[in-house]
Amino acid sequence: MRSHTKSAAAFAEARRYIPGGVNSPVRAFRGVGGEPFFVERAEGAHIWDVDGNELIDYVGTWGPAILGHAPKVVRDAITDAASRGVSFGIPNPYEIEMARTICAWVPSIEKVRMVNSGT
Repeated sequence: MRSHTKSAAAFAEARRYIPGGVNSPVRAFRGVGGEPFFVERAEGAHIWDVDGNELIDYVGTWGPAILGHAPKVVRDAITDAASRGVSFGIPNPYEIEMARTICAWVPSIEKVRMVNSGT
């Protein structure tokens, strides 16, 4: 039998600050009974919860982890990009590159604006 003591404690703590203890109602496990487990780390197709249980991740973050969790090529690209700054709030060449890439990948998109306000 696997231990879930730390996940249960994390869930109790989360309920103090997050409605229902999770940021998505589906993660509350109410529809299937039980309580959610809390992930501590992930690598490749595997995740480890805060209790040290190793699981295969069949969800893959609903798509973004298609290469698996923490692949070296992605970590290296993030480290390289972050070494130049993580947020500017000022026009920069990287936003042009991203907009150009989106327009090239989706031909029906002629222009794109990236915002953080939902507008």
